Amino acid sequence: MTLGPSVPGTVLITGASSGIGAALALAYAGTGATLALGGRDRDRLEAVAAACRACGATVATAAVDVTDRPAMADWVAAADDARPLALVVANAGISAGTGDGGESEAQARRIFAVNLDGVLNTIHPAIARMKPRRSGHIALMSSLAAFRGFPGAPAYCASKAAVRVLGEALRGELAQDGIGVSVVCPGYVESAMTAVNRFPMPMLMPAGRAARIIRRGLDRNRGRIAFPWPVYWTVRLLAALPVAWVDPLLRRLPAKGR
Repeated sequence: MTLGPSVPGTVLITGASSGIGAALALAYAGTGATLALGGRDRDRLEAVAAACRACGATVATAAVDVTDRPAMADWVAAADDARPLALVVANAGISAGTGDGGESEAQARRIFAVNLDGVLNTIHPAIARMKPRRSGHIALMSSLAAFRGFPGAPAYCASKAAVRVLGEALRGELAQDGIGVSVVCPGYVESAMTAVNRFPMPMLMPAGRAARIIRRGLDRNRGRIAFPWPVYWTVRLLAALPVAWVDPLLRRLPAKGR
């Protein structure tokens, strides 16, 4: 499914082999579209690419790990050389929690490496290419979990909070260079990441619907794309209330498995 005309330039998406990343690739696929799709699972990535090509898009894929800084720099440069980058979506991310005996240091460091370092490895090579042209758009994938730390997933919440604040700051900084920046804060979306959860997920949303919401927000150059709104305003309220009120409630929530 496509939403309107294709973007004039390359759309680069990390974590494009499943979930929101795959759905976004399909949302931007269409006659005349050029997509650069990255992911670690080559077979799933090629399946997404084939579906996008069937919609008329030109697609290049790269089985690349976002934590590999030199490899990411080379991939972003190659994609831009083929056709200038118009939109870069730093989507790749992982999640885990404390449900199996607490969060280990190794788990926390891995989450930050993918969710934060992976974003930096994606956006900075792209920004360097966009600045001389004074055009382009960067989208950073955060989460509604970025607005309040939840005891069941400390590193995930913290990494997504860092991404949110980074994107908000970059939006102001890069406006003078003609580069748009949007921060995407989804709630629960159907994906491999949420499929392992064994607890109720309020307003769980299909990935295709989430992609349509995200694309509409990006088309309008919205600074923050947060959804669904009832969950968004719930987490905003939790963040605004006194810690002494909120902590006892959050300690009773189920934790995500490690």
